[in-house]
Amino acid sequence: MTRPGMAPGAMPGAPGTKAKSFKPSVLRLLRQLEPERILVVLIMVLAVISVVLTILGPYLLGKATNVIFDGVVGNQLPAGISKEQAVDGLRADGQNTLADMLSSMDVVPGVGIDFDEVGRILMIALALYLGSAVFSWLQGYLLNFVIQRTIRRIRSDVEAKIHRLPLSYFDKSARGDVLSRVTNDVDNMSTGLQQSISQMLMSLLSVIGILGMMLWISPLLALIAILTVPVVIFATAQIAKRSKPHFINQWKYTGGVNAQIEEAYTGHELIQAFGRGPEVERAFDERNDQLYEASFRAQFISGLIMPTVMFLGNINYVLVAVVGGLRVASGSLSLGEVQAFIQYSRQFTQPLTQIASLINLLQSAVASAERIFELLDAEEQTPDPVRDLRSAADLGRVEFDRVSFRYIAETPLIEDLSLVAEPGNMVAIVGPTGAGKTTLVNLLMRFYEVDSGTISVDGVPIDAMTRDHLRARMGMVLQDTWLFGGTIKENIAYGNPHASEAEILEAARAAYVDRFVHSLPRGYDTVIDEEGSGVSAGEKQLITIARAFLAKPSILILDEATSSVDTRTELLVQHATAALRSDRTSFVIAHRLSTIRDAHLILVMERGRIVEQGTHAELLEARGAYHRLYHAQFVGAAVEA
Repeated sequence: MTRPGMAPGAMPGAPGTKAKSFKPSVLRLLRQLEPERILVVLIMVLAVISVVLTILGPYLLGKATNVIFDGVVGNQLPAGISKEQAVDGLRADGQNTLADMLSSMDVVPGVGIDFDEVGRILMIALALYLGSAVFSWLQGYLLNFVIQRTIRRIRSDVEAKIHRLPLSYFDKSARGDVLSRVTNDVDNMSTGLQQSISQMLMSLLSVIGILGMMLWISPLLALIAILTVPVVIFATAQIAKRSKPHFINQWKYTGGVNAQIEEAYTGHELIQAFGRGPEVERAFDERNDQLYEASFRAQFISGLIMPTVMFLGNINYVLVAVVGGLRVASGSLSLGEVQAFIQYSRQFTQPLTQIASLINLLQSAVASAERIFELLDAEEQTPDPVRDLRSAADLGRVEFDRVSFRYIAETPLIEDLSLVAEPGNMVAIVGPTGAGKTTLVNLLMRFYEVDSGTISVDGVPIDAMTRDHLRARMGMVLQDTWLFGGTIKENIAYGNPHASEAEILEAARAAYVDRFVHSLPRGYDTVIDEEGSGVSAGEKQLITIARAFLAKPSILILDEATSSVDTRTELLVQHATAALRSDRTSFVIAHRLSTIRDAHLILVMERGRIVEQGTHAELLEARGAYHRLYHAQFVGAAVEA
């Protein structure tokens, strides 16, 4: 079935070129976690506890340093005097700096290092670090659980959305790009959330906690440490701003490359037959180069964030070390407090560095999320009615009443079309390409909605039925066969999963599948792949016909169903169709007029209108459009030969 509005190999309308801004996309992404809010709160509590325990570590180690330093200094002072006497002695000798430093220390002249106190402090610090690791592991485990459940819901939402999208969406989108959104973008978003949220949460809490400890130890040193933060934020924001468009392009071009590969793979034989391999390779190289350029620029620009933050952090470290040393010499701070502060200052820049390094990962995940949200926000097909109207009898009477339809608003296709297909009749639809034959069937199946007019089945308008109920009454065989990986029996049973083996075999015999299946290695249990390898094109078509017959529909639709079969098989299919269309309304779209000679009604369409209708004999006698088609297909061919 030819899809309108999209040439083979055409790219979709540039997904992601109008991406949402970063903040709304992040907020929407975080809202996906709302069903897990209880666990999210627990994760945050565990993260806070882990960070608090980690932050207390340097402070305790600073106390241990003070105990050691006090013991070293006290051991060098003469025993038997007080600390005040030692300070006064230093001042008398003119050593005021040492006197100031000694006055702020907790020393006992003549007493060395208190190793018991040092051991006690170190054991407490070890317990804190172990506790922090346990709580960090717990929050990481729960976060992984939450993220995976969230991604599972998003995958389910995307899958459900695919089934609610109208056929027109897929007409305008390359399959490779849609598949890339469903697979690559969802996986990339999962990876980004998994790696970024945990570290981002811990880093933000660490920044807050460390900043509080630094202010408590020394507001002056804290001010010096904080001075670099605005510079870090500004530099990170500027770099991230320049890398974001390239991340968006990276995933857009990824979809393009996937579409190109999918198209080249499915059409490999055709490409080779027409010698278009070099052209396809050039097209792939062009898109691959676009992906390379976008990926390189995105990673290169975002990669500047970490070295920039580390450079600013090193400057901050030098300033803190110099000023801290002066404060120790003046007695304003103890050596342990400066040591703890230096540890905090290094830890302060570390989470900032982690946040900066995660921005490129987060931006990549958000760019993928935007593409997924675009799919989830796409306009859906009109909803089914709340009340499903059903006809009293399942006869298969179809009526088109003044139906009009256009794929493109400015281009008329079907205008004011009316016809009636009586139950049990075979209605054949013929006409040149683009006349609207397949469109007629698409409207009947509600793949598209009519612009005006009404289509009724057994007196009930089809828009008053649910699509599932409407399509359950129909069996459809397309020109392009579709088989899935499985046995031949399973492929036939797809038409009715509840059918018995006897019913499957009956449908197979009626569609003449039985005549070739026994020549296969395992008969009906022969496994074929999605491409139908192992059976011919005609045999694949017979399997799809058997599948439609097994569904026992009241309306049977054959869209060029015999185009892939040989002459003998075509005759067999005609006999099978004649036997199985009893009590069924059959719509047959055909170019080969030999297949529709016994039709009860033949509709000849041109430009969306029915220009002639009647039986085969009546239309030949009328010597109109059908006569011209018949003459061109049979008589004309013979004359040319």
